[in-house]
Amino acid sequence: MSIPLWSLFIAALMLVLTKAPVAVAQSRSGGYDNAHPRAQQAALKGWGARALASHQNMIEAFPVFAAGVLVVLATGTLGAAANVLCIIFVLSRIGYTALYLLNLATLRSLVWGAGFVSSLGLMLLPLLR
Repeated sequence: MSIPLWSLFIAALMLVLTKAPVAVAQSRSGGYDNAHPRAQQAALKGWGARALASHQNMIEAFPVFAAGVLVVLATGTLGAAANVLCIIFVLSRIGYTALYLLNLATLRSLVWGAGFVSSLGLMLLPLLR
């Protein structure tokens, strides 16, 4: 399997993995309310609210990245540039989550930008052929 496909798989896993800190925050705020988890999530403060925002942002970032990977696959532009862009995306998403939890907003935004630009770069790779 190619690096873009592995990256897509890892990014899909990250949709679930970024939920783990949210569940921890919910558990710490009176126990996980499985009957009304979204209401409980909406009431989270501080670290828990940041964990939720990070998780939601992963959900938002995934389709753009997935579209970029599909463009690369559909146009046959697999190669070093696609590999690097995919790795940048995955690493930036890991960093983004950590920086969000640590409340380092400016650095987090810069790392978010790197991930977003890498997704757009995947979509633009066919122009370089």
